[in-house]
Amino acid sequence: MKKMLKVKWHIVAALLCCVGAVVGTSVGQAKEAMLLDKVVAIVDDDIVMHSELLRRVNSISTRLRAQGTSLPSRSVMESRVLNQLILESIQLQLASRAGIRVSDNQLNETINNIASSNNLTLEQFEEQLRLEGETYSGAREQIRREIIVSRVQQREVDRRVRVTDQEIENFIASKEGRTQSGAEYYVGHILIAVSESATSEVKQQAEARANRILEALKGGADFQQMAVAESDGRQALNGGVIGWRKESELPSIAADIIPNLAVGEPSTLLRSGSGIHIIATLDKRGGKNKIIEQFHVRHILISPNEIRTDDEAKEIIEKLYERILNGDDFSVLAKSNSDDPVSAIDGGDLDWVSPGQMVPEFEQMMLSTAIDQTSKPFRSYFGWHVLHVLESRQQDVGALVQSNQARQVIRRRKYEDELASWLQEIKAEAFIEVKDERYLSVEN
Repeated sequence: MKKMLKVKWHIVAALLCCVGAVVGTSVGQAKEAMLLDKVVAIVDDDIVMHSELLRRVNSISTRLRAQGTSLPSRSVMESRVLNQLILESIQLQLASRAGIRVSDNQLNETINNIASSNNLTLEQFEEQLRLEGETYSGAREQIRREIIVSRVQQREVDRRVRVTDQEIENFIASKEGRTQSGAEYYVGHILIAVSESATSEVKQQAEARANRILEALKGGADFQQMAVAESDGRQALNGGVIGWRKESELPSIAADIIPNLAVGEPSTLLRSGSGIHIIATLDKRGGKNKIIEQFHVRHILISPNEIRTDDEAKEIIEKLYERILNGDDFSVLAKSNSDDPVSAIDGGDLDWVSPGQMVPEFEQMMLSTAIDQTSKPFRSYFGWHVLHVLESRQQDVGALVQSNQARQVIRRRKYEDELASWLQEIKAEAFIEVKDERYLSVEN
């Protein structure tokens, strides 16, 4: 259902720009100027101009052609892009009302990261945009819009996604879960070749040789050196190394044995039509065993919002940082000032934090801060922080990591479904009036 249109003076001005700008010109010139641009759609308190639609269509078309992707008809392309612009406008207005903004410094950092990820300097990036028919200022503004849209989506959709413990257990137990989050084994193989048709004497000699190698391995001999010297297998000159294998990819002859071997422990003698085998787990990663360094951390978060700009948030955190350096109690300041409602109750305490658990900016600062020290103020997606590292420890978090990996997979899938539903909802609630009858289907 559409809501009532709120008339705003800036929209009236925009609607009149097509005619107001031609005052003082001839009637013919006025008609020509009016054809230069027009309102394609009204979206709540915003408008989509025809020139904006054409720029976006041309930009997307250029990119798709460069990728070798065939394009739909022009009318289909314009309708789809208009729908994208309408949804973008609704989300940008939501972000504005929520106080979500992107500072110039954040934007500059993002653009530099985009350029470097494409192995380009900023100057080369600007030149590439020019070759693709884009202006740097136009691309910069579009990147700003995309960051804001991404943030408002995370803000609104994240809270709608719930992953239960039962869903995690079911995923880990599934075939897909075992493949994605199960352990990987670095497998070594020694083969003593003997055919099934060999004489008893030859088989006995092979058996004796295999037992001699196995005893040497149990006594501490290096597996890879033994493989080079003794193995008849294809990987002998590579130290018998088969490589990293997930549980579902293990050699069938040892699929049930390898997961139960300690790192470096050789298997018993295994027999097949090609001879006698000795398998070893040379290394292991993932699964239910993983030793990592954890940090006990507390922090104070100051977030920009509807009444506080990013610069004001930064100024507040810097003053709090000075007070900490001058001896004020971190815990007390966190309780009375932090915008993280969960940790603020506990004096900013985040408990034990594992690598990959926090956003990159937070983790980088945590790793570079010494034990019992407070970091300088820094910014993340959530706002401005200072953190204090209380202590560190070595911890086996294999089961937790496995659970978190499963949670992330399930959450990503649910997020996409919830995002699609949310976009439909906000579009249904918005006032949308398409002014060009060629695109009327987009309004629904």
